[in-house]
Amino acid sequence: MRIVIAGGHGKIALRLERLLAARGDSPVALIRNPDHIDDVRAAGAEPAVIDLEAATVTELTEKVMGADAVVFAAGAGPGSGELRKDTVDRAAAKLLADAASLAGVRRYLMVSAIGVDAGPGPDAEPVWAAYVRAKKAADDDLRDRSLELDWTILRPGRLTDDPGTGSVRLAPEVPRGAVSRDDVAAVLVALLDSPASTGRVLELVGGDTPIAEAVAAACAE
Repeated sequence: MRIVIAGGHGKIALRLERLLAARGDSPVALIRNPDHIDDVRAAGAEPAVIDLEAATVTELTEKVMGADAVVFAAGAGPGSGELRKDTVDRAAAKLLADAASLAGVRRYLMVSAIGVDAGPGPDAEPVWAAYVRAKKAADDDLRDRSLELDWTILRPGRLTDDPGTGSVRLAPEVPRGAVSRDDVAAVLVALLDSPASTGRVLELVGGDTPIAEAVAAACAE
């Protein structure tokens, strides 16, 4: 499969690219900085340089044309302000959905964040509140596209760089907790292989259930 990954130089994206390439898929990494070309090639991905905050929908459509699926794993990242939480975490996700629709790519996986439907707490730090609002808005936009996209929203808990265990807890709602980026990437691969995950919003933390079993169970409910 040809999988286009927005935020292709991010920690989750690089892990996902390695997993996809290792099993014979063709990941395409959308990156803003040409300095990251060698990194994504080393992960087994084809680099495609494009700035999701500046690109037109036509330009992005050209990048996703012919893909079997797209994955939004981009984020403004630590140190970014309120404005970039909106332009990346919301607007870029929407742009990718628009481009996928125009290109006829139905499968769309969104990497969101646990608990965003509840919104930010009343005492939330402003940048964090902006992030939560942006993620919720992006998810809401995607959930309104069921006629044009076969979407799945994955909402991981607090991300860590610990080695993956291959076991997780995955359901529409789970207690807050942490999960390794390795396991998030592995769950994304499993969701790509599961048509039954279409139209589902799933929260993810570390757990005791092997990933294949966790995905099958979550998609059977």
